Amino acid sequence: MSDIVIIGAGECGTRAAFALREAGYSGSVTLVGAEPHLPYERPPLSKPMNGAVQMKVICAEGVLGAAGIDYVKGVSASKLDVGARTVLLSDGRLLAFDKLLLATGARPRRLGCPGAERALDFRTHADAEAIFANAGPGRSVAIIGGGLIGMELAAVLRGKGVAVSVIEAAPKPLGRAVPPRFAAKLHARHVAEGVDFHIGRGVITINEDGVLLTDGGMVQAQLVVSAIGVMAETRLAQEAGLVAGNGILTDIYLRTSAADIFAAGDCAAVSQPGGGHIRFESWRNARAQAETAARNMIGSPEAFASIPWFWSDQYDLGLQVAGLPQPEHQSVVRQYGDGELEFYLDGGRLVAAAALGIGNALAKDIKLAEMLIAAGVRPDPAALADANLNLKMLLKNVRAA
Repeated sequence: MSDIVIIGAGECGTRAAFALREAGYSGSVTLVGAEPHLPYERPPLSKPMNGAVQMKVICAEGVLGAAGIDYVKGVSASKLDVGARTVLLSDGRLLAFDKLLLATGARPRRLGCPGAERALDFRTHADAEAIFANAGPGRSVAIIGGGLIGMELAAVLRGKGVAVSVIEAAPKPLGRAVPPRFAAKLHARHVAEGVDFHIGRGVITINEDGVLLTDGGMVQAQLVVSAIGVMAETRLAQEAGLVAGNGILTDIYLRTSAADIFAAGDCAAVSQPGGGHIRFESWRNARAQAETAARNMIGSPEAFASIPWFWSDQYDLGLQVAGLPQPEHQSVVRQYGDGELEFYLDGGRLVAAAALGIGNALAKDIKLAEMLIAAGVRPDPAALADANLNLKMLLKNVRAA
C-alpha cells in the first residue's frame, strides 16, 4: 500500500484528495495546508454578506476524516527531497511519499515601489477580512491593478458606498483575460457607477495620504489594495530541482520533471499540443486538473484536456469566457435582449465564446457554446449571429452527424 502526499489545501489539493478516494485508492492520503482553516473557496471572499467576509468551506473536518484523509493544517512545506521522496514540514515533521502532488497555488505579485508595505493584498480569507474591516461607507480606497480581481473588488466596494479609484498601468483595464468588447463594456459600467480610473499610469510611491502616480498626480486614499496579479508558487519545486518557468512545468499527464511527482492548479504550467506550456488560473481548472492528476497518480494515463473557462461578477453583470479568444480570431456577435454572446472562429472552427449579461441570464448559452467548441463545429457565421438559431438544436445536429 502506497502513500500519497498533497501539498496545498485549496480547491485543487482538496479536490484531488477526494478524487483519489472516488477512484478507489485505499492507501494513505495526507493533505497539507498552510492556512489554519478548513479548506475554503476563494471566489466568495469578494462577496461579504451582512458585513462579514464569507468562508465557504469546501468540506467539513468530519468529511475529511470519514474519507480517510489526514488533514495537516497551519503548516507549510519547507523542503522537498526528490531522491529520498520526503517532504519536510515547517513544524519539523518529515513526510515520506510514494506519489506527491504539488498544488501550491499562487501568491500575490508584489509592488516594487517605496511604501509597498502599506498596500493590502487580496488573496486569502485574512486579506479579505483586513480589507472589508477598513473599507466602510464614506471611506476611500485605491486599487492598484485593473484586472479581474481589482475590478470585482471595485464593484463590491462601490455597492457599499466606498469611494473607489482604480490605477492601471496598461492602456485599458481588463486587457489581459477579457475580450476587448466586454472589457470596454465593463469599464463603462464602472465609470457609470462612480469609479475613478487612472489609466496608463504607474505608481511612484504609497504614503499615508494615498498613491503618488508617475504623471505626478496624487490619488487620495485611506486604504490601498494591491491587485496586480499573482505568480505561481514554485519555490518548493525549484529548490528541489524540478523544472519550472511560469509555473511548475508538467507534461500532458500533469507529471513534473521528477518521477512520481505531479503538479496541478494555479502552480502548474501544462504542456500544450502545439508546443509550450500554459498556466490556467480558474476555479474550474483547479478542480479539473485535480481530478486528472489524482487518477494519473494511481495509474490511469489520462491526458489533461479541458476547455479553459472562467467567470466574473461585477455589479449585476455576469461575464463568462470559454476557450482562449485571440485578436486574430474571427468574431461573430449574437445580440440578446439582456446581453451579448460573442463567438470566436479560427479557420472556420469554433474555438472560444464569451458572454456578458444580467446575472446568469446567458449561462445556458455559454455552456452550449462550450459543448459546441468541444465538438469541433464549423458553423456558418451568419447563422451563428442569428439569435433565432437554437444552439441546443445545432449541437444535437452536430452529434447526430
